[in-house]
Amino acid sequence: MDSRAWDERYAAAELVWGGEPNRWVVRETEGLAPGRALDLAAGEGRNALWLAARGWRATAVDFSAVALDRGRRLADSRPPEVREHLDWVRADLASYRPDTGAFDLVLVVYLHVPAAERRAVLRRAADAVAPGGTLLVVGHDTANLTEGVGGPQDAAVLFTPDDVLADLEGTGLEPRRAERVRRPVAGPDGGRAHAVDALVRLERPRPS
Repeated sequence: MDSRAWDERYAAAELVWGGEPNRWVVRETEGLAPGRALDLAAGEGRNALWLAARGWRATAVDFSAVALDRGRRLADSRPPEVREHLDWVRADLASYRPDTGAFDLVLVVYLHVPAAERRAVLRRAADAVAPGGTLLVVGHDTANLTEGVGGPQDAAVLFTPDDVLADLEGTGLEPRRAERVRRPVAGPDGGRAHAVDALVRLERPRPS
């Protein structure tokens, strides 16, 4: 899906992903000391906004101008100290190269692209992680096709924790968590169901 299609999708709804941060982002990062954060495929910026409110200097990157404009409008309703901690960058992750070693936290949350493109994005994301920093990758797991609900229905853009670890082999990052996690969602009949996500958190060791 190209940026124009995503612009249309974001324009058709008030908040495509809701206003709250992703539950796994909260769980995995709320104990970290604030620093510089990079949110790749940020959409409307829900995770970047949450991080900025907690003292992070957050850069939100997405290729949808509509999503970024909405994120800026959401930021305008927040206190000045939150707005001042946010940067918005329109860029295609297929070519975007963040500064090397510049971020204490890098998020790649629900980016679903073919495997070769995913690997390139993740390796550039890994390069951006500073010593002592964290890379968090979350997305719909391949098992979601048969064991969960929602998300992309194309296995070619889904992944497992092992896929992410293989993508990042040799980058110098050390795994801290790599697992399938279940997220409560509304089922197709309105009842309670679960989506199956892949979650991988890695850290770059500090020099000894």
